[in-house]
Amino acid sequence: MIQNLATGQAGMTSNVFLVDGDRTVLVDVGMEFDVVGEATQYVDDVDAVVLTHTHPDHVGNLDDVTEAFGVDVWGFDPEQPGVDHEIEDGDQVDIGDHSYEALHTPGHKNDHVCLYAPASGVLFAGDLVFANGGFGRTDLDEGDRELLIESIEKLLEAVGENCSEMHTGHGPSVTTNPIQDIELAYQAAQMR
Repeated sequence: MIQNLATGQAGMTSNVFLVDGDRTVLVDVGMEFDVVGEATQYVDDVDAVVLTHTHPDHVGNLDDVTEAFGVDVWGFDPEQPGVDHEIEDGDQVDIGDHSYEALHTPGHKNDHVCLYAPASGVLFAGDLVFANGGFGRTDLDEGDRELLIESIEKLLEAVGENCSEMHTGHGPSVTTNPIQDIELAYQAAQMR
């Protein structure tokens, strides 16, 4: 089960995905809403937090989550506040019932990763790409449009045609032909 706990939340928060299974994980934790209360409507406990990146809208609730569930936090850059364990490019990360490959995809932020499970075709894209060809901002600190384009290209190569659903850092998830949305984002990002 993949549940977006931020659905219907007001304010500037990222999506927060609760992935239940052998290893119950929160992918990102959002900010400025009771994510712990939302999570406990579905599960009694959480085993880990995995971060796509450490912008405030994705990590604002981190202290509440780690205090409530006593969990460790996994992310690309262990120098970032709150990150306990490093995820390197190419690492396998167990989320729910599947093993996800971590893809280091900078351009929006230096510590950005996407997580892709070849067995299920599920992608957590963070703020790299969005539904309908949107892509992450590059005007923030650490943003780099050329690097973002390279990261989208890397993502396209990694998922091939097997991506069946894409869960993004903002906006709706894509459950019909998400590769089309990624290709559109790739094209749009190259336009000046």
